[in-house]
Amino acid sequence: MTPKIRLRNLHKRFGDKVVLDGIDLDIMPRTSMVVIGGSGSGKSVLLKCILGLLEPDSGTMEIDGADILRLPRHEREETRSRIGMLFQNGALFDSLPVWENVTFGLLAQRKVSRAQAGTRAADFLAEVGLAPSVGELFPAELSGGMQKRVALARAIAAQPDIMFFDEPTTGLDPIMGAVIDGLVVDCVKHLGSTAVAITHDMASARRIGDQAAMIYQGRIIWSGPAANLMDTGVPEVDQFTHGRREGPIQMELRR
Repeated sequence: MTPKIRLRNLHKRFGDKVVLDGIDLDIMPRTSMVVIGGSGSGKSVLLKCILGLLEPDSGTMEIDGADILRLPRHEREETRSRIGMLFQNGALFDSLPVWENVTFGLLAQRKVSRAQAGTRAADFLAEVGLAPSVGELFPAELSGGMQKRVALARAIAAQPDIMFFDEPTTGLDPIMGAVIDGLVVDCVKHLGSTAVAITHDMASARRIGDQAAMIYQGRIIWSGPAANLMDTGVPEVDQFTHGRREGPIQMELRR
């Protein structure tokens, strides 16, 4: 079977700082891949390269077997338009009511009229457990958990083929984190999407992921079933997943 996303020998550097140093990763269709790694390990840069927000220095990035780095610009944009994104901080527009946030992409692409948008927004809000009345509120009137749900509703509104989640539980208490993870899993399965999540929350990683991979020093050092995350036999992965201070990963501290 052709991987939904196939990365080979992907490199990205900023000046003298090497961030991605030959990433190889396969993500199969209709599976959820969780990518873990320490702060500054390159997780977000990897996501931004696939999304097209950053251009890798070299390597290949295939979606459905086509190297998107070598596609004509309009085909590249069309391919990436099939990707939904849940940003770490929600990235909601403060000046727009919730219903317009949720349907922003649909309105921008003229897939719905403004007259239809409120009804469509209510449908998507219902999928993440929010009442239609929430659509009339502004983001500042919502709790952190509700903002995350609204952001998830916006991410699924375009019925994406691929969904990316950037630290989906950051800033949430453990119970709300579990609720959001459950909604993520339900939405991905309902859509039949392929999902990629980056996180350092091990409980979240095991709830969301079918498969998992760890980035360390710009490379994938382990990949396998997410259920095995806590017992991989790889010293760096085991140190990270168990949060051990002692081990091969040494944090640089300024004195």
